[in-house]
Amino acid sequence: MSAPASSWRFCGRDFSLSEMQWIQSLVGGTELNRAQLAREVCQQLQWINPAGQLKTMSCRVAMLRMERAGLIGLPQPTHRDSNRSRRSLEVVIGPPQPGAERKVLGWEIPRLELVQTREGRRCYQALMEQHHYLGYKPLAGAQLRYLIWNANGLAGGLGFGAAAWSIASRDRWIGWNPVQRERQLYRVVNNNRFLILPWMRAPHVASRVLGQAARQLPRDWEARYGYPPVLLESFVDQDRFSGCSYRAANWLCVGQTQGRGKLEKHHRRIVPIKSVFVYPLSVDFRAFLNP
Repeated sequence: MSAPASSWRFCGRDFSLSEMQWIQSLVGGTELNRAQLAREVCQQLQWINPAGQLKTMSCRVAMLRMERAGLIGLPQPTHRDSNRSRRSLEVVIGPPQPGAERKVLGWEIPRLELVQTREGRRCYQALMEQHHYLGYKPLAGAQLRYLIWNANGLAGGLGFGAAAWSIASRDRWIGWNPVQRERQLYRVVNNNRFLILPWMRAPHVASRVLGQAARQLPRDWEARYGYPPVLLESFVDQDRFSGCSYRAANWLCVGQTQGRGKLEKHHRRIVPIKSVFVYPLSVDFRAFLNP
């Protein structure tokens, strides 16, 4: 029988043997629900973001992965099938009425609406489920989502969240070693969803939206999380897209992924290879990322 591990890594955090034993004791000896457990773990272990806020969403995901690894047994969720009930909402994002196409073609400066309400969340989810090839996926940790509007109505959506843990081409371009990456990764934000509805045919619309997002997101991110990001990243599936919109918006292609995904341990290609794009939000971004 092999000896127990001395540490485990979940959601970008290492848990020592003593911490894991404490979590096991907490989960096994309490009547707290999952949200309350996550809050208690964050408070006890001082798992906080740079703004001093508890990272409860990351903790909930980490505990789910602990359970899947056979380390703990969580209580039953308070709200069953919450994702399915959200998906069943009758929100249909369809093309404009016949005769409106000419108006749609006229495009002004895009307006990005930060998703903050239940109605906004439903609309964003419906957009991604119905029109984005990756669909909708709930994310843990820091994130912002936007609806894109023009004078004629809804035009698309944008999603931003935590950066990928380890991307060789990106890390080389930044000049990171593993210690620097672990300390400063929170200052990189990943553009994980970008959708312009297929009936939008205005020239340069995608690059205009990306430009507006690069100007607006740092303010919104700092207002919500207490610090500004200094670099954006995104991954473009080479089998589907050329990345021309990112290039037109002055993003830089710094390499490609290896197609292994975050869970592959045997150096095999199991997911599509993607181009790695970055966009500095500050002229001295390397000073922040390589202190």
